[in-house]
Amino acid sequence: MQIATGTNFLGMPVSGDITQGSSRTEQKPLEELSPLFQALVDDPTIVEFGWRQYTPYFNDGDTCDFSVHGLWVKTTVEQELEDSGTEEFEVYDLEADYHPSLGAVNGHWEGEWSNRSYVRDSYEGPDEARYDRCQDLDRALQSGAFETVLLDTFGDHAMVTVRKAGIEVEFYDHD
Repeated sequence: MQIATGTNFLGMPVSGDITQGSSRTEQKPLEELSPLFQALVDDPTIVEFGWRQYTPYFNDGDTCDFSVHGLWVKTTVEQELEDSGTEEFEVYDLEADYHPSLGAVNGHWEGEWSNRSYVRDSYEGPDEARYDRCQDLDRALQSGAFETVLLDTFGDHAMVTVRKAGIEVEFYDHD
């Protein structure tokens, strides 16, 4: 039995039982990411920032889809501690959500389980505007809306590091 789909491909009608693939996030133009990205590049307190992007090798039986993970940010505070030999930071220590010098936002969950929402409480830290700029870029990167351009530009299994002088890409071993 053939099912009419009402679609065509290059002017030819398509019929049949068509199984839809996974629902992908609608992609946004790079121009929408640019101001969020540039805000961190232009910030004199931010020395470097980056993220990991990869397709998992295994996902417990679910589809393995490419995605971006964990924006991290190194500020002049962490750089000075590293330069003095006081501390050494891994990128996991510098993730935007729980950052040692950007500050943090406290919050709580409200409502019943099926209808609950996260309520932002107060910010604690030195510069709420900087914290918010980092969170804005983190949300954009992890939203899935820029996956195509990020994958095309930096590749799969990549650790991306952005500095004022340029961008470095290294192979990222995530398993």
